[in-house]
Amino acid sequence: MESLFAKANAIRPLNKKRKANQRDSRPKPGPSTQPASTDADPTASSVSQHTTLPRSLRPSSPPPDEAKKYGHIHNKKLRTQLTRQSTQNARSKRLLKDAELLLAEDAGLVEVEGELEKTWRVGQDEIATAAGQQAAQGRQEWKMEGGPYRTRYTRNGRHIAVVGKNGHVATFDWQTGTLHAELQLRETCRDITFLQDHSHFAVAQNKYVFIYDRDGVELHKLKSHIEPTRLEFLPYHWLLASVGNPGYLKYQDTSTGQLVVEHRTKLGACHTMCQNQHNAVIHLGHQNGTVTLWTPNLPHPAVRLLAHLGPVASVSVDPSTGGRYMASTGQDGTVKVWDCRNWKGAVRTWNARGGSAVLEWSQKGALAVGTGGSVNVYTKPAIQTPFAATVPPPLYLTHAVPHRPLTSVRFCPFQDILSIGHSAGVSSILVPGSGEPNFDSAEADPFENSKARREREVKSLLDKIQPDAITLDPSFIGSLAPPPKLSTAVEGAHDIPYARLPRYERLRVAGKADETEDRADDDDDGTDDEGGADGQGQGRRGPSKAEKEKKKMRGKNKTLKRFLRKQRKNVVDPRAVAVRKKLEKEREERRKARAIASGQEEPHKPSALDRFKRPS
Repeated sequence: MESLFAKANAIRPLNKKRKANQRDSRPKPGPSTQPASTDADPTASSVSQHTTLPRSLRPSSPPPDEAKKYGHIHNKKLRTQLTRQSTQNARSKRLLKDAELLLAEDAGLVEVEGELEKTWRVGQDEIATAAGQQAAQGRQEWKMEGGPYRTRYTRNGRHIAVVGKNGHVATFDWQTGTLHAELQLRETCRDITFLQDHSHFAVAQNKYVFIYDRDGVELHKLKSHIEPTRLEFLPYHWLLASVGNPGYLKYQDTSTGQLVVEHRTKLGACHTMCQNQHNAVIHLGHQNGTVTLWTPNLPHPAVRLLAHLGPVASVSVDPSTGGRYMASTGQDGTVKVWDCRNWKGAVRTWNARGGSAVLEWSQKGALAVGTGGSVNVYTKPAIQTPFAATVPPPLYLTHAVPHRPLTSVRFCPFQDILSIGHSAGVSSILVPGSGEPNFDSAEADPFENSKARREREVKSLLDKIQPDAITLDPSFIGSLAPPPKLSTAVEGAHDIPYARLPRYERLRVAGKADETEDRADDDDDGTDDEGGADGQGQGRRGPSKAEKEKKKMRGKNKTLKRFLRKQRKNVVDPRAVAVRKKLEKEREERRKARAIASGQEEPHKPSALDRFKRPS
């Protein structure tokens, strides 16, 4: 049979004829460079051409040197899993460095020839002429009635949504000019945002938040979001965050439809909100000049910052530095750049002309500030370099907008385009070097088709991150959790976190609780037993319980102490009952030990019937 397989492999199809003039196939004179195989197996050579070795049997490369070692972990399974993860992360970083060599595209800024020339003197007509025909298509002007308008792009930068204050809503593909939906809601609309892609978008209307599909059909009315003013969508968590006039920050899970959590800011109506794309933390700007950072798992703000002396007008976070810098503007026209790592004062401060301003960071770290009748763009590293004086940084580009007020500025992802929302519609200008030239097709693909969009949507839904993972430091995911500080063990199980204990339990764990009453009970039990054994127990008896209580109350609030004792005795809690039973059991064991030591009782002798005794 093996010889038949070998012969069958040697048979070639008839349509594949050998070329007559193959000079390279003839053997050349001289010593042969290939070793001659004397014992070649025709069956093995035939099968090896059509099969591959399984991955588990392939020789693996050694782990990189920068991979972490977990030799101190005794659990073999956990040690193997952590080692595999660290090895994979180290190899991914190496491949990323190798891929950077292949990314030939780079963001190019506007450069001038002489020192006397300035980049901000270059107008949009000159930039559009030098950029080319395809890039010049990004400079457009949409004049609409019903403003002022706010804009929002999808993650891949292909589609745009605009909303007017009087109820005009439209979504379209700005590259091809294809209109998806256009609505006249005839009520006040304050903000708009896309959800996972351009197929769904949410509108903050007068009373509630409404969700529409791509064709403009109303799908959901979120009645829990009352009088919303700003909307943000967290793509990796599938959460729709909203804040409104009541002052509540609410998170809605768009995959299940449940309201995850709502936080009361206690700072009144809020009209400013943005998200940090690095860790999905929500930044809110309030009327008293404070900026607060919120996460779903904390009922209070993670960071509270007094940024301005007046109301906060706009807040934005730099995505190019991993959320390291935050920019904020006040109603008085002050622009400040903050370092999110220490919050020790503003890195840079300057005054913008025209009063209240709106701002936005681009993917490459360009900061656009729209105030009065113009939009100014600043670039790194001037805006991130500490500077004490209140002087504006070097200006990169400027563009005058005759329509006031300016309500929003948005950079288009993966494009050098800045859209400006104003009272007469939406204007888009060219800002060279503001967009990321290299995109990840698995993350956000501007050229994806419907099939790729569906696959990406399903994959992102399967990889959805839980809201509890949102924190200021996202690097804690995958690390070992520190041992928690727990309370007294109940039946040998430490299952009560320290943060969830009552106040008296936390004081007792910290060693600051007043346990005089419990000790007095123990002493009374011990003295009664000892006094019953011999008549000399009265001579060794210490102060009575009333005397101890009198000394304990000296110089303290007796009413408060009496209230606390009453609270400890009258509250019925299963956890407290279990702890009380354990304390009584330990007290009984101590009493028996004292009785055995004094000779009043005989020690228990083990018996064969003890195996049938129920544990107490």
